[in-house]
Parts: sequence; C-alpha cells; structure tokens
Amino acid sequence: MPKWILPTLVCLTLVALLPAALISRARNSHSSTPRINLVPDMDYQPKLLPQTENRMFADGRAMRPRVEGTVARGQLQEDDHLHRGRDAGDWATSIPYPVTQSFVERGRDRFDIYCALCHGSAGFGDGIISARADELAQLGQAVWTPPTSLHDPTVRERPDGHIFNTITHGIRSMPPYGSQIEAADRWAIIAYVRALQRSQNATISDVPEDVRPTLR
Repeated sequence: MPKWILPTLVCLTLVALLPAALISRARNSHSSTPRINLVPDMDYQPKLLPQTENRMFADGRAMRPRVEGTVARGQLQEDDHLHRGRDAGDWATSIPYPVTQSFVERGRDRFDIYCALCHGSAGFGDGIISARADELAQLGQAVWTPPTSLHDPTVRERPDGHIFNTITHGIRSMPPYGSQIEAADRWAIIAYVRALQRSQNATISDVPEDVRPTLR
C-alpha cells in the first residue's frame, strides 16, 4: 500500500467530521454576535429605533406622537359604567357583568397577581411587600404608607365604581393598574373583593338553612 494512502484517509475523515463538529459547537455555545444568516428574509430591514432621530419630520422624532382626537380601533370606551365606573355622573353601585362563580374565580386569580402582594391574600393589608416595608420602616430605611385593609368599613361602604376608579388610576401610594388589567378583569377583582368582605361580615341569613344546625 502506498504510504500516502493512510495520511490521506485520516485527513478525509477529519474533514468529513468537521461539519458535524461545527454544528455541535454552534448548538452548545452562547455568543453575543449573531450567527451567519444565509437566508435573511426580513430579519434585517431598514427601520427607526425608539428614541432616535428621523429628519423626515419637522420635530426630528422617530417615535410619532398620537394624532390628537384619534382613538385606536376597539378603544373608544363609550360606556361610562364599564370603563369609568360611572352611572349617570355618580359612582356606579353595581358590576356590569353577571357575577358568576367563574367570574369571581377570575377575579381571585387577578387579585392574587396584582393585589395580594400588598393587600394580602385575605385583604387585610398584610401582604409580603407590606410586611417587608414595615420591617425596613422600623429600621429607618424606608418610609411606608401601609395599604388599607379591604375590610375597613370605609372600603366596604364605597360604591363599586369608586373601587374601580381606584384600581384604574391608583390612590395615594398605590399605583394605577388601568394599563395592566383589562376593564373586565378590574370588575372581576371587585367581585372577588366583595366576596372577601362578605366572608368577614356574614350573617346567619347568608348560611344555607340546611347548614345552620351544624354551626356552633
């Protein structure tokens, strides 16, 4: 066998394994440099990034402000009761949705995400953020306004529309959630808050008759 055959076979084998090695390296490595894109499609296209200059407009802004007097499609929000918690100019005293079990459960889900951190799972204002802020305040490292207990008589007596407005626009140190929680979910949260309040202020008439004899 000629001497050149063995080295040639070794070289050809290494060359054949090279693509597989490169693919394996690419799949298991991380880099801030984008990989080579043989078919770019629309991955690379001319565009203006946020907060950049665009000389096509007189003000030089790439981010165009909203045109005055226009409303995005589906965002007209003509229903004052549904979107603003108002009924004939006053705070609405009812929820504009059927208060079903699934509706209240949806409210509980949203409440646990957005409200319980400060107000606590049962609404007494003892959430984990509130507890931590109280600790820092005692150490002189923070100034903290405790969240109001949802069982406070003042809150229980507030109309549903007033609470809706509070969730939407915030109050005191509580931030607004109108941009994060859809209107329907805000009303669902109110339905769940009313259920929490009822659980702590129930009367014997709220208990089914067949269950009353079992109470102590």
